[in-house]
Amino acid sequence: MLFRSLLDILFPPLCHRCRMYIPNAGDVHLCTDCLRSVVPIDSPLCPQCGIPFVTEEGIDHPCGACISHPPAYAAARSAFVFEGSIQELIHRFKYGHKTHLYRPLALMVARQLRGFATLAAADLIIPVPLHKKRLRWRSYNQAVLLAGVLAKEWAIPLSRTALQRTRWTEPQINLAADQRRQNVQGAFSVSQPKTIAGRRIIVVDDVLTTGSTVEECTKVLKKAGAAEVFIVTVARALQR
Repeated sequence: MLFRSLLDILFPPLCHRCRMYIPNAGDVHLCTDCLRSVVPIDSPLCPQCGIPFVTEEGIDHPCGACISHPPAYAAARSAFVFEGSIQELIHRFKYGHKTHLYRPLALMVARQLRGFATLAAADLIIPVPLHKKRLRWRSYNQAVLLAGVLAKEWAIPLSRTALQRTRWTEPQINLAADQRRQNVQGAFSVSQPKTIAGRRIIVVDDVLTTGSTVEECTKVLKKAGAAEVFIVTVARALQR
């Protein structure tokens, strides 16, 4: 206790977003005001793609998109809506080289989606890979850092290399939905088929927008023999 107090004096715990001093900060380090802008995704939602419905009441039911075009993955869940504190922290983490933010983001996801991970009963966690050219430029893969924490928190083995990105793709952020699908076609391959065959797999990424990237990853993994694939992301971008 004395050691903890001394650390707080030498290195006062500050909010990761607004830098306000936080007494008893815990391991997430977000102040009360910044936590208020974090919007968790809860029911009612689509049980397959995980998109939340506008109403605050009701039961989970398939959305129109999943009825007309069922995704290849078994189910996807995002912990939070991509706005407010979560959006700002992800941008700093992904584009601002604030790599220390991976831990609070992943811990929040681990707690919000623990029930989903339990029901998925996965044998393996795999992060969405970066192309080696982008990895050299960025110096880290944000999905790998997130997946490492989730694997530990959920006690599920992690494979960083079983899935690889073998073709350079343009950043998805400025592309329309159809362009995103075309952009990632044929971009992934399985380097360790024996690791994949017969396994229930959770694929981890930072943000789910149209789902094109995780859909392509799922198809490649299932072609390699994966039993089922589930998707977990920190946030979900919603069209307003």
